[in-house]
Amino acid sequence: GYVTQAPSVYTDLSALENLRYFAAVVDARPERIAQVIETVGLRGQEGQVVGTMSGGERSRVSLATALLNRPEALVLDEPTVGLDPVLRAELWRAFHALADAGATLLVSSHQMDEASECDVLVLMRDGDILRVTTPDRLRADTGETELAKAFLAVIEQASA
Repeated sequence: GYVTQAPSVYTDLSALENLRYFAAVVDARPERIAQVIETVGLRGQEGQVVGTMSGGERSRVSLATALLNRPEALVLDEPTVGLDPVLRAELWRAFHALADAGATLLVSSHQMDEASECDVLVLMRDGDILRVTTPDRLRADTGETELAKAFLAVIEQASA
């Protein structure tokens, strides 16, 4: 599954209409729609037109469409950037639950607070992999408590 940074759903359709459409595309069973609505926390908003939803709600609809076919791997492009803190926390809980259920999540982000939610980090600069590590290992290796500063330290080390 793939979730783009900007929600990739039809704004003139309701959440349910979007999910029915994408379920038909991926040949998902009808009961799967109710499951993904529950997973992303959209129960009660199924009939709402996506164009009238907040950015966070649109992101949830987009995530729900990506979950319809029960992907083993899910690519998330900056999944919570620009969202309010409560919604971000809720989405990260959903992402962790998906990972706990066996899905592999690949998160692409330049926001180190998003990176702190991940188990493994692949730090890249200009297309080069600088380091494969964990958030805690990165902090320990660089002596920085903030991941953003730790990433900058890795860049400095690579440039030296």
